[in-house]
Amino acid sequence: MAITAKQVKELREMTGAGMMDAKKALTETDGDMQAAVDWLRTKGLAKAAKKSGRTAAEGLVAVKVADGRGVAVEVNSETDFVAKNAEFQEFVDKVAERAMGAADIEALKTADLDGKTVAETLTDKIATIGENMTLRRMARVEGPVVVSYVHNAAAPGMGQIGVLVAMSGGDEEFGRKVAMHIAAASPQALNEAELDPEVVERERRVLSDQARESGKPEQVIEKMIEGRMKKFLGEVTLLGQAFVIDPDSTVAQAAEAAGAEILGFVRMAVGEGIEREQEDFAAEVAKAAQG
Repeated sequence: MAITAKQVKELREMTGAGMMDAKKALTETDGDMQAAVDWLRTKGLAKAAKKSGRTAAEGLVAVKVADGRGVAVEVNSETDFVAKNAEFQEFVDKVAERAMGAADIEALKTADLDGKTVAETLTDKIATIGENMTLRRMARVEGPVVVSYVHNAAAPGMGQIGVLVAMSGGDEEFGRKVAMHIAAASPQALNEAELDPEVVERERRVLSDQARESGKPEQVIEKMIEGRMKKFLGEVTLLGQAFVIDPDSTVAQAAEAAGAEILGFVRMAVGEGIEREQEDFAAEVAKAAQG
């Protein structure tokens, strides 16, 4: 199939690979973007396997904790100026409060808020604040001990990243340290058992292809694969990660020392997974100059 310049550009932005390498990867994989990323990783040509910082949505994440339950909600806006707007912040705070009693995002949208549903109130705010806004998602955790943390707070309980940690045992001080770690390290899952099996299998396949590129004997390759998989699991699972507060210990070891069992967590960052069109700075200046 014909590979377009747009596909090559997208793959380059995803991986940091050169133009010809990106084009070859797409050609080798019949234009399959994810397979092309894997191909580049196998060849050692991808600088990164994910898009970072290309988020279109602004807004706030708010967290609430009470009675062994914690919720996090994300409300998006078009610009970061709205996140500093007192009316918007008050709305987000009230939405998070209603989320404490909602089973899921759809129930939250129909929950009462000052005599109207949350969804209706959001529509009103769009009209008064003058920007498009969305109630994008909510998540919750429960446990004997639930602790929250907000990174880059814009107001109490809301900011750019919201974290919830549910534990059995331990105390709030330790829970807050774990929450800060989660904000910084962004684990994909609590442990290997909770990782998406497709993610694990895909990583094993890529690592296997990389190892076989070395040309080493099969028995050596198998050890290489297992070693690299162990490293991968240590990097993406919360319990396997080196604890940011004490890098000589894993989070699991730190929890054991604190007499705590980590039951679950939520890490929610504003706009993650939403992309926006990136405009060349010179082109942006030229456009502004033209009026």
